[in-house]
Amino acid sequence: MSFTDIEKTKLQFSGHETFACKQFWIKKGFDFVVSNKSFTKPSAVVDLGVGKNMVAAIRYWIKSFNIIDEDDESPTEFANYFFRDNGFDPYIEDLGTLWMLHYQIIKKNKASIYSLLFNEFRKERNDFTKEQFSSFLKRKCNEESLQSRYNEKTVATDINVLLRSYSKPERKSKIEIEDTFANMFLDLELVHHYKKRNFEESLIDWYRIDGEIRSEIPFQIVFFVILDSFEDLQSISFRQLLTGFNSPGSIFALNTEGLYKKIIEITENFDGVVYNETAGNQILQLKNHFNKWEILNEYYN
Repeated sequence: MSFTDIEKTKLQFSGHETFACKQFWIKKGFDFVVSNKSFTKPSAVVDLGVGKNMVAAIRYWIKSFNIIDEDDESPTEFANYFFRDNGFDPYIEDLGTLWMLHYQIIKKNKASIYSLLFNEFRKERNDFTKEQFSSFLKRKCNEESLQSRYNEKTVATDINVLLRSYSKPERKSKIEIEDTFANMFLDLELVHHYKKRNFEESLIDWYRIDGEIRSEIPFQIVFFVILDSFEDLQSISFRQLLTGFNSPGSIFALNTEGLYKKIIEITENFDGVVYNETAGNQILQLKNHFNKWEILNEYYN
């Protein structure tokens, strides 16, 4: 892979105009593209009913969530299954859809900070400050010989937007709270915000992503992620499923017990899925072919 390819595909920052994505933007942006309208035309401001900067933000987010292709011309397969009017969940009323969108933004990797947080940084530490996360991102840019891609101000904005999307706000005015609670992933309760005193006895903002059981995640969605992330594999180790790149354990911050319970649920509900523990090896085997979209159809119907 060339330097240019790395720069384009591995580490990308900014593009959201400092706006965290609102849940209703997903359907709004999907319908806009399906209607063959263009984000680059002046009429987009009227059609979407938002300001120019917010038009750019909606465009950025629906690309980042794998809703439209990079040419702004067509909805993706994922988007068609979910957000057409008779799709699985066009208005994001089911918590499972938020878990799916969380997976999509990490897998798509257009907003690189999400994949870096859940696939890599969280394995180094599960509690952190904004400054620690920023230092990690700077180190990653240096490792990839992409020092020019690291801009401290840009990265700080990306971190703020990400944390606003996942962590519930402190006490604010009613308008600020209503605006914040429209952000995408608060209901997932993945990122917890707390304050801790430093050596100078000042209160510092800290954030924590614990590995948990997460019984609220549908096992069908975990199975979809397994089929999608480990495509063409018939045997997958428990360790891969727990800590592998884009694995359900990494994406959903599942602990060992939580992942084990999901795997058992999957084996109990789908013929041809077998989990073996022999001679210290823990292996999930897929003895049949499974259509990942049919798995989701079973859940949503």
